[in-house]
Amino acid sequence: MNPNQPQSPPPNVPNPSSADYLNQIAPQTSRLPRFQLGPKLFLMIGGVLVLLVIILSITVNSIAAGQRRPLETLAARLQSTETVVKDAQVNLKSSQLRSLNSELKLFMANTNRDLADPLKRAGVDITKLNATTVKSEATTELTDRLEDARLNAVYDRTYAREMAYKLDTIITLMEQIYDSTSSTSLKTFLETTYKNLEPTQKAFSDFNAANG
Repeated sequence: MNPNQPQSPPPNVPNPSSADYLNQIAPQTSRLPRFQLGPKLFLMIGGVLVLLVIILSITVNSIAAGQRRPLETLAARLQSTETVVKDAQVNLKSSQLRSLNSELKLFMANTNRDLADPLKRAGVDITKLNATTVKSEATTELTDRLEDARLNAVYDRTYAREMAYKLDTIITLMEQIYDSTSSTSLKTFLETTYKNLEPTQKAFSDFNAANG
């Protein structure tokens, strides 16, 4: 045998240079299924969107209710206070207190009338206040205390004290609403009402102090 003669590769041994051999020894990669937009995926996306809309709606309604609550409280408090003021007039003995209460009665009537428009612009109808708010502002206990005072001949002093406190709570609530609202009409109403109500509240407080 001539050692310089090229030798043929052994039979059944693949040629390392062939493409088939390279394909055989190459690592096999598994193909992942393509991302398909099937009915289930559309249903899932739709469900998520519906859930987001519900959450957004609840959040918006909650915020709106939180903004309306102090306005409804103010309206309910003014209405219930007007009723107390009207009922008290016939039981007052002091001419000074009768005159002061008469002015307050007129003020309350005008205020409850004028309050309707700015509150309506803020989304509150004073004729359709929340029942829970109206109940919380009921004056049943105050009326009972005043009746006891009448029976014990201390009505004027008791009424002046109670009304001074009641008007103070109204003023405080108006200040809170004024600081939180962005409504120009409501701010104007609150500012005017405060300026007119504050001297009356002080007059009731002074009467109580002088006769306590």
